Amino acid sequence: MLIQIAGLTSRPQPAPEPELVRQSHVFQSGQAEHVLVVDGSRIYAIDGATAEELRLDPGNAGHRLEALGLLDPLARRITDVPPVSMPVRALSLAVAQKCNLACTYCYAQEGSFGAEPRNMDRDAALRAIELLFQGAAPGERVTLAFLGGEPLINRALVRECTDWAVAIGQRTSVLAQFSITTNGTLITEDDGRFFEQHGFAVTISVDGVGDDHDRQRPFRGGQGSFTRVIERVQPLLAMQHRMQVSARVTVTPGNLHLRATLDDLLGRGFHSAGFTPMLHAPSGRGDMHEAALADMLAQMIECGGEFERRTAAGQRYAFANLATALQEIHKGTHRPYPCGAGGGYFGVGADGGLYTCHRFVEDEGARFGDVWNGVDPVVQARWLAERHVHTQSPCSGCWARYLCGGGCHHDVIRRGRPACDYIRGWLDYSLKAYVRLLASTPEYFG
Repeated sequence: MLIQIAGLTSRPQPAPEPELVRQSHVFQSGQAEHVLVVDGSRIYAIDGATAEELRLDPGNAGHRLEALGLLDPLARRITDVPPVSMPVRALSLAVAQKCNLACTYCYAQEGSFGAEPRNMDRDAALRAIELLFQGAAPGERVTLAFLGGEPLINRALVRECTDWAVAIGQRTSVLAQFSITTNGTLITEDDGRFFEQHGFAVTISVDGVGDDHDRQRPFRGGQGSFTRVIERVQPLLAMQHRMQVSARVTVTPGNLHLRATLDDLLGRGFHSAGFTPMLHAPSGRGDMHEAALADMLAQMIECGGEFERRTAAGQRYAFANLATALQEIHKGTHRPYPCGAGGGYFGVGADGGLYTCHRFVEDEGARFGDVWNGVDPVVQARWLAERHVHTQSPCSGCWARYLCGGGCHHDVIRRGRPACDYIRGWLDYSLKAYVRLLASTPEYFG
């Protein structure tokens, strides 16, 4: 017996069936067997015999799914053809390529990205915003993010850019959404009022509680920053309504205390908290390797178990990683890229250069143009063709390819794929949690 649980309906496109490609992933939630049909990220309940057959002969799974009416090889939802003519609808501005902290693992090399520390040129910033709205139709949404370094070093430009985007949005009937990622040490109550007024998504980088954070995110003089961050952020936590103040924890082998960290941050009033493994640090300090990633996965699943228990009891437990995964699974998300980098999203450097994303600022090999001349279509077309998940190895044959999209471009280019087992393990758990919660607490999904 087959019961469709979730899936996103989309216009099928004909494409040949790749050889030796996993088309399914069988998993058990409780006592029931289920299968994820990779094409379209569709989940079905299946009987035990079918589950065993798919497990024992994954190479023949595509033909078996065809026989069951679950897979049409001539109606593939994702083909080998990369997208073209993608408008820019999201930008992150490196308004300050400098920082007041000396984080041990910083991908931005203490905020400067290896260049001279500097603030973004005002004309470049305002031109970037005009580019963001270029060609946007009434009713569309655009996203403007402020990053660094530490963006609040250049607070005046953050505010001027926000006001300018609001003005253009009002004139064109295009909605601008705002976000900022900050270390929290310079934030003020007045900043909070401004962010609340404009409905900012505020992300605070905080790497654990007390000493865990202080070891990884000290001030340049060596003293810890945790107490300062909490003191500065507390007023925003009290006033958040339109804005949402979330915590982002970069995980290294030195702060693997995930459940305690999550409970502490949520208890302080953060709207949500989530974890990201450090896979490539220019300093070489803090990179996660096999044993640490396995430990992290076990702790992520522990946090997920608490999320399941609290959600089933009608309580809010804002574990961002699982909440996001459940939303994507429920929508039936399937994609050939991990994110919009190099497509509809770019990072803008202090000089006005357009880079693949905020992590590639100052990397000339990842430069797509500049805010005055726009995106170079030749460079963009080459990027989208080369980074498509069907061109990535071993991604093209992995069952998780359309949920993962091939992994963070920056991490993969700089270090490779050390986190594949971690990603597959987390997605396997998330699929099981989804099926359990859909059965026990369907109202969670609206």
